[in-house]
Parts: sequence; structure tokens; C-alpha cells
Amino acid sequence: MLTKLLKKFLNKNRSYSKELLKSVGELETRLGYSFKEKNLLIQALKHRSYISVKSEERNSSNERLEFLGDSVLSFLVSKHLYKSFSDQPEGELSKMRSILVSGDNLCGIARKLNLGKYILVSEYEDRSGGREKDSILEDCMEAVIGAVYLDGGVIKAQKMIKDIFLDNCETVLSEKKNSNYKSELLELVQSHGIEPPTYEIAKEEGPEHDKIFTVNVIIKGKIIAEGKANSKKRAEQVASSNALNRINSDKKFFR
Repeated sequence: MLTKLLKKFLNKNRSYSKELLKSVGELETRLGYSFKEKNLLIQALKHRSYISVKSEERNSSNERLEFLGDSVLSFLVSKHLYKSFSDQPEGELSKMRSILVSGDNLCGIARKLNLGKYILVSEYEDRSGGREKDSILEDCMEAVIGAVYLDGGVIKAQKMIKDIFLDNCETVLSEKKNSNYKSELLELVQSHGIEPPTYEIAKEEGPEHDKIFTVNVIIKGKIIAEGKANSKKRAEQVASSNALNRINSDKKFFR
């Protein structure tokens, strides 16, 4: 016999398909958090393209949760950095927070969680690769954080953020601080009075959810180096790093 609690849950979620509820359960496992109110997680997954074809109200999309999650993430990351790096001044803490809450980092974590698989988008958005768009992944990741905060409070949100954002934050910070090769290459080239480098995508390989991009960096009309990575931005950084290595090993490069 069903308990009153289970009956209440089934009634509350009767409009959701078994497939959707199964998908939600998979995502909860990945997040390491089980929602009391499944509706909150489902709303966090609703892109505005989905609610338009479902004729739902605008506020039923994940945009309000995204707004909340952005603030929750910033606060909890700030708190962690304040406690963990007591020797760092305010300016340095701000830089560190900026790296950890950046869209690039959010997208990286979203992809590790395979979040794109669970996002609710319109058929058109799905066909156009919306599940893997950086902007959609970033917004959805923030919305999920907002949903966890509303469902479980600040302690649960803090635990999830610690587990998926902060456990290896020192490694992330070290890599990001020392990986702005694109800016370094730009400064070097311009210091010699040469036009800024340009970048072109030479190749895209693999399925939509796991693409590998090959990017060429071009200086003075010539391909100087290439880089491969699972995002265009990272591939550009790898290409820039390879270009710097080539330039530094060729003393006649700018002659």
C-alpha cells in the first residue's frame, strides 16, 4: 500500500513522464544530491525554448533559478576562498573567484556532469546543438545550484559546490592563471608591430556531446601552429601556447 508521502509525490508529479523522472534521478546521482521537490530540479532544466513550445508561463523556465544560483555560487565560492587562502589580499581573492565562477569553468563542470543530456529544450534547439552550447550549459548549471539551495538550504548547496567546484580548485586556479597564452601571444606579436593573430577552426571531430576542435593560429598570413581541445576556446589557448613555443625557439621569426 502506498504511503501518504508517496501518493503526494505521485500526484504532484503526475504530469511528468516516467522517462523524465528517470532522467532526473540519474542527474541527482551525478550531482550527489536527492531533491525533496523534484519540480525544482525539473524547472532548473527548462530552457526558455522548451516552455515556449509547451505554452508554459515565462517564469516556469530556469531563468529565475539561474539568477539565484549565480549569487549563491559567488557567495559560497567567496566564503571558501576567504577561509582557505587567509594570506591572500582582496584583489587576489577576487581574481580567484572570477576564475572559479567563470562561464568557462561552469561549462567544463557541466560537461563533466553530462548536464546537456538532461536539459529540456525545444526540438529545434536540440537539432541546432543547443544542449552543448556554452551559454545554455552555463545558465543551466547556475539554475541547478539555485534549485539545490532552495530545496536543501545553504548547507546542502555548499556541500554540492564543494564536491563539484572546489575539491580541485587549487589545480584549476593554477592552470587558469598560467594558461592565458592567447593574450601573451597577442602582446608579443603587437610589440613587434605585427597585426594580431587570427584563429580558424580547421576540423571538428566526434559526436555533438564530445567534440574535439582543431584550431589554427595564423600570423602574417601563415599558419604558425595548431591546437586541439574539447572546446574552441581551449583549442585556441593550446594553439597559442604552441605558437609561443615555436616563436621562442626561432630567433629570426620576427625578422
